[in-house]
Amino acid sequence: MASTNIVPNPNMKHVTFSENIRTTRSHSFAQVPLPKKTDQAANYSARVSVVASLVATALKTARPTKTRTSLSRLWREIQGSNDWEDLVQPLHPLLRREIVRYGEFVNACYKAFDLDPTSKRYLNCKYGKKNMLREVGMETSGYEVTKYIYATPDINFPIQTAASCGRWIGYVAVSSDDSVRKLGRRDIVITFRGTVTNPEWIANLMSSLTPARLDPHNTRPDVKVEAGFLSLYTSDESESKFGLGSCREQLLSEVSRLSTKYKGEELSITLAGHSMGSSLALLLAYDIAELGLIDKENSTPITVFSFGGPRVGNSGFKQRCEKLGVKVLRIVNVNDPITKMPGVVFNENFRVLGGRYELPWSCSCYAHVGVELVLDFFNVQNLSCVHDLETYISLLKCPKRLHFQRDNVDILINRAREMLVSAQQFNMLPWRSAAGNMERLVHSQKT
Repeated sequence: MASTNIVPNPNMKHVTFSENIRTTRSHSFAQVPLPKKTDQAANYSARVSVVASLVATALKTARPTKTRTSLSRLWREIQGSNDWEDLVQPLHPLLRREIVRYGEFVNACYKAFDLDPTSKRYLNCKYGKKNMLREVGMETSGYEVTKYIYATPDINFPIQTAASCGRWIGYVAVSSDDSVRKLGRRDIVITFRGTVTNPEWIANLMSSLTPARLDPHNTRPDVKVEAGFLSLYTSDESESKFGLGSCREQLLSEVSRLSTKYKGEELSITLAGHSMGSSLALLLAYDIAELGLIDKENSTPITVFSFGGPRVGNSGFKQRCEKLGVKVLRIVNVNDPITKMPGVVFNENFRVLGGRYELPWSCSCYAHVGVELVLDFFNVQNLSCVHDLETYISLLKCPKRLHFQRDNVDILINRAREMLVSAQQFNMLPWRSAAGNMERLVHSQKT
């Protein structure tokens, strides 16, 4: 029930998450589902696209699996050991369930984050580590929170009188003994929320590449990442006597501690984040692999589940992540502008001429890392939904909920016609032209 489009593009493995068998340009005036069936020749595009069907018949054609019992046997494949090659056509129910599960771990960050300016815990977690998962409705997750993570943006505003201080940005959790038997291994999960504070927004907009230099023994100047994300990852409160260490120091210390504690067990390190948080997740995954903190004898996988994440580094960073074995599954909405930044122009599609000749500025072009799983949704009545994590998770749980609503389009067409009639009556040429253009655009989207 799925089709495979093979077009030369070495930069990206691209998976389209759709109810039917082809990709299409997204609608702009209603909730957009997955597109209708069309001629097979129309499926060929300028990039590799594997269309994963989620209809029930497609799931039935997948190889027989027991979703409740086979995770302990297939967990390495689910974590991307084969780059999810046999799990996305159609989307394997185990993989879909795991994506949703890790998405809910990330969503717990938002539920627990205190946004009340009058609260003593403002911009920090509302709950203690022992109670956090229970308070957000995940008491049956089978994980225990071991550490909270704080990040300090090294960015100050001209009107800001105090230095930036660390804000709660995520947590580290480890699977319990009971969950180990179900999962097939001990899972260390690290999750990051997205952008909330003003300094974090500024960090997102610092669209300049800088060498990562995270390995003191080999600085690798060709491996470059976005300066704002790197600042958020490496900055600390060094000006304060009792200040926090950097986000990086906190995380590497905890990963090392847990790896030592569970040495000899089969481990997986799973990082998940939304928006800016997915950038931190990828930086940490690269950092762990580059420094060799994992147990190579047991082949501990490092996997990133990225929800609505932007580009993080250049092609050198992408190639280094691939060489180190970092696995990344990017879940993106085709209508989400954050997933196209930074590098809206200078990106992986701009660095090679004719598919063969690398351009001089290729080292300064941003590049996505990993396999891409594309969703397609939009709601004209709620524009923010295109980047909303809960909408991502809802579509993965029940893809048919975001179906195409023809009524909404009909309403817009009628309004466009009313505007056109009104413009004709009052001879308002600019309004008449705009209304006519709107009606034609809506009709083109509808058909």
